[in-house]
Amino acid sequence: MLNIAPVTLEGKYVRLEPLRHAHIEGIWEAGRYENIWTYMSVKIDQLQDAVSFVETALRNEEEGIELPFAIIGQEDGKVIGSTRFLNIARKDRGLEIGFTWLTPSVWKSVINTECKYLLMRHCFEQLGCIRVQLKTDSRNLNSQRAIARIGGVREGVLRNHMILPDGYVRDSVYFSITNTEWKNVQEKLHLLLFRE
Repeated sequence: MLNIAPVTLEGKYVRLEPLRHAHIEGIWEAGRYENIWTYMSVKIDQLQDAVSFVETALRNEEEGIELPFAIIGQEDGKVIGSTRFLNIARKDRGLEIGFTWLTPSVWKSVINTECKYLLMRHCFEQLGCIRVQLKTDSRNLNSQRAIARIGGVREGVLRNHMILPDGYVRDSVYFSITNTEWKNVQEKLHLLLFRE
């Protein structure tokens, strides 16, 4: 049985801390770029969108269905994005890492790699997960490559999975990593972090 509770995860480049109302302004500053939201089910277009984003995440946390994080850059202490645990299956010891977005200035940097490393290490080594899943829009080839690059195994496509804010009916590509694969994935992530 998974015991999910708020936690701060520290890395060299990022700190993942429990998302709170105090992060709203930082979420707005980091998230007010239209190109972030192309494949996402929400959009931050104005400050009120950041308020709604945080309040919805906190309601979901209170209901025990998600655990949201603010991604903080270690260099300057500013919010640079957000991620969360969702689709938590306590009895089956699995969850999803998702709803991840980053401000464009840190795209194609070490930031996303370290975020995934910190989250997965917590899942497999502290929580005792036997499965961690990730999903992305079938059109988002960059995200699919990034997930495969860190060791995610492509499982398949959920067709007509969700309707995006612009009305587009999205297919979602699912990947997973299991506890028996974690050691190899961890080694791969260490190499990527060292190289980057």
